[in-house]
Amino acid sequence: MLSLIAVILMQPVSAAVVYGNQVGTIERDTILGVPCRIYLPNKYAERVQTDHIVFPVLYLQHGMFGSEDDWTIQGNLYRWMNLLLTTGQVKEMVVVMPDNFLGSIPADERQALMEAPNATPEGEAFDTFAGAAHWRKLTRDQEQTYEMSGYWEENFRAFMAEVERRYSVSRKPAERAIAGLSMGGFHTMHVSHYLRGEFEYIGLFSPVIIPRREELLVATIEDSQFHTMGFDLELDYGSPAYNNWMTDLRAMAATPPVYWIAIGRDDFLYAQLQDYRMWLDMNNFEYTYYESNGGHTWANWQDYLCRFLKKLFWHSDK
Repeated sequence: MLSLIAVILMQPVSAAVVYGNQVGTIERDTILGVPCRIYLPNKYAERVQTDHIVFPVLYLQHGMFGSEDDWTIQGNLYRWMNLLLTTGQVKEMVVVMPDNFLGSIPADERQALMEAPNATPEGEAFDTFAGAAHWRKLTRDQEQTYEMSGYWEENFRAFMAEVERRYSVSRKPAERAIAGLSMGGFHTMHVSHYLRGEFEYIGLFSPVIIPRREELLVATIEDSQFHTMGFDLELDYGSPAYNNWMTDLRAMAATPPVYWIAIGRDDFLYAQLQDYRMWLDMNNFEYTYYESNGGHTWANWQDYLCRFLKKLFWHSDK
């Protein structure tokens, strides 16, 4: 951890303004039935009331079998935000960390699923996955089915609108960012193209891509091998959030956002991501790529988070 702190502090420092001596609080909220953790700048309520400040906003998503607490507990978000703010390396912002897994389950199904005992669709009991949140009730395949149903992506605009109603955050794309790790990277990728033009900053940290092979084949790549890396479920292409993703990305390429991708060389999703990068390159999609040592780990995701945070909302050249 000390080496990570050293790397962060060695980065260039910009002229950020920190309000007072303290920087931020973490709150809990439930937005449209989705549990969230919210990072608020110091003296948020007072400054909104007296100065009518509107803050930039980052939507930050966890990975599969995670929860809204992942980025604050395992990701140390509070520590990194405060460190980077006090050293002038990031702008003040609101960070919304939803439980994007529960957000992927239709609202009328959530309560019944979470109250039921752990059981397979066939009714066989199972032990909660060791790395899962304590209340996890679904098998890996069940969870993946919901995560890739398109429901979260299709309803993200409504979720975002409710955040904007409750909090003093900007509605300008230039002051909106979205990012996520692993399955949260999958959601980030698909939300950002489905709501094309709504986010100026997009961060994919070790993202799940899982493209459908026939869609990615192009005339100049005759024998590309597109990987599913152990995931045997295909996307539900009946969802409007997925049906036009290639077309959406080509349209985004004309006026690209800050599209930031990072992964470790030993990550089990590495080959899949290289295929995605190949497709982006073939379609002249501008992006920034960062590759680190290591694999699918929180040490890497904390590093990626800090690097991404420092790129946000300065309105400088991409």
